[in-house]
Amino acid sequence: MSRILIIEDETSIAELEKDYLELSGFEVELEENGKKGLERALGEDFDLLILDLMLPDMDGFEICRRFREVKNTPIIMISAKKEDIDKIRGLGLGADDYMTKPFSPSEMVARVKAHLARYERLIGSGSPENEVIEIRGLKIDKTARRVWINGEEKNFTTKEFDLLTFLAQNPNHVFTKEELFSKIWDMESIGDIATVTVHIKKIREKIEFNTAKPQYIETIWGVGYRFKV
Repeated sequence: MSRILIIEDETSIAELEKDYLELSGFEVELEENGKKGLERALGEDFDLLILDLMLPDMDGFEICRRFREVKNTPIIMISAKKEDIDKIRGLGLGADDYMTKPFSPSEMVARVKAHLARYERLIGSGSPENEVIEIRGLKIDKTARRVWINGEEKNFTTKEFDLLTFLAQNPNHVFTKEELFSKIWDMESIGDIATVTVHIKKIREKIEFNTAKPQYIETIWGVGYRFKV
């Protein structure tokens, strides 16, 4: 359940907003003092602020400015002032929306829902963490397509990277040259499968301490290759 903080010194308006929001399934807290409201906004976890412009002790502009230095929670600013300069200032300080009194409580609820949905989409669209494979000093960053061995980055061609990653993702599974050729080159094994042997050799030169006794990619004579774990 989303938590909303209303900072509003007109009790009748605050209670009306609270009633409509609670009927829509929100948890609502009220504060009528500017400084106290800012303290609660910063000290507690709220999903959205409804902020009146004219408040005792500290106005909505100052609350918005200080809050935005710390948090990105959506703010809907509410005021009896209809002048564009106030709206521009409020939005410029980081408010997400600006409503002028009197307004429809139903419209306020609709705007609250819209801003919460938008904020959730923004949070959810953050870049995911890179997918990384790490095995005994070998690190493969699948997302960035980079490879390190014992902390030293190695340069790989596209097919070398694809082949190494495929084997590392399927440890201890023995693949024939034909299977690897089909998987990595996306072709039937009617081509020159010797290219698999060449690529394995190049990969070993980059990741193995001793290519004669490989610790990662093992040759299974008469069958193919496997990645040892």
